[in-house]
Amino acid sequence: MILNIDFIDETNEVTKEQMNIIEQLLNYAAEIEHVPSGAEVGISFVDNERIRIINRDYRGKDQPTDVISFALEEKGEGEVEIVDADIPPLLGDIIISIPKAKEQAKEYGHSFMRELGFLAVHGFLHLLGYDHKTEEEEKIMFSKQKDILERYGLTR
Repeated sequence: MILNIDFIDETNEVTKEQMNIIEQLLNYAAEIEHVPSGAEVGISFVDNERIRIINRDYRGKDQPTDVISFALEEKGEGEVEIVDADIPPLLGDIIISIPKAKEQAKEYGHSFMRELGFLAVHGFLHLLGYDHKTEEEEKIMFSKQKDILERYGLTR
């Protein structure tokens, strides 16, 4: 395994099997994206109220969302990069709303597991620096998401 993933399920609704699939999927994505071995990621499964508060406090949007990522490897203005070959990269945290994932799975007509996988990959790509603020960025990121999910076998 490339990634060290720390799961926190505040909802008690995600099974060990589902977490294992997410872990395998993100390790597959990490391999494709050439992520260094030992990289660390946190994944939290939360309810809509919790993600609404996070979305409000960090993005200024007072509403629940499906997934939020906090990249730890991004340098802020004036920050100094610390480079040490012995320290595994701390990629960041992915926070997924389980009620939103269930709602969207139903809306899009696919399984909860597929939606959970999609949201995890989406959040993971954000941790790696991908974004979708412009049309070009969106095309690149969404193409990568689709490719990873299809190649892994988690299709609609």
